[in-house]
Amino acid sequence: MTLKNQMTRTALNLALFLFVLATLFLNPVSTLAEGNVVALPNFTDFSQMVQNNEADVLRGVYVSSVLALPVVQQPTSNPGYVSSRNGLATQFSMAAQYGNIGLLAHNNLSGRSFSKLAVGQEVRLIYGNGSVEYFVITEILQYQALQPTSMRSAFRDLATDETITANQLFERVYTGKQHVTFQTCIEANGDLSWGRLFIVAMPKIQDPNFGQLDQHLLQ
Repeated sequence: MTLKNQMTRTALNLALFLFVLATLFLNPVSTLAEGNVVALPNFTDFSQMVQNNEADVLRGVYVSSVLALPVVQQPTSNPGYVSSRNGLATQFSMAAQYGNIGLLAHNNLSGRSFSKLAVGQEVRLIYGNGSVEYFVITEILQYQALQPTSMRSAFRDLATDETITANQLFERVYTGKQHVTFQTCIEANGDLSWGRLFIVAMPKIQDPNFGQLDQHLLQ
């Protein structure tokens, strides 16, 4: 790929990300009734449920006691698509172009569970053939969208008060070393898209006997 083509592709990706940040969670969808609690399946049952024999397709994400979500893919022609069905996460195709996993959900549907994630928790990704990748949550980032409905909005880091552009935000949460990023919106002052929440998980360094031990515990 020539430098010119690479720059064009990068500019296109960032333009699409601006669109996603501005509109991804603005479409109103029905809000879940408060108090609805659904028991999570155990990991073995969930893994078997989401498998479809496609080795390279991400089919589910599991965090013990927090979430067990089947994962759907974005249509090729619609990089801003996010499922409007509760109980699903959507894989962000733009993140995959940088070798990373992005998981999207509306904050009044499956994204509600994202806010319950915490540093140190283990994240398991299940692929269609049953293979599993293990990650550990290392960072939680929260940003206020200074112009929530604008494609040109800047974002204020709620922890540091730093203001960055959407381009800088994309690079921070979706590029770099292999990782998983959960993304949803932050509701405040009655505005469902007031801010953005990102939970970052890095690959878990496993003990040589971890897989064997893990399977034993799940039996």
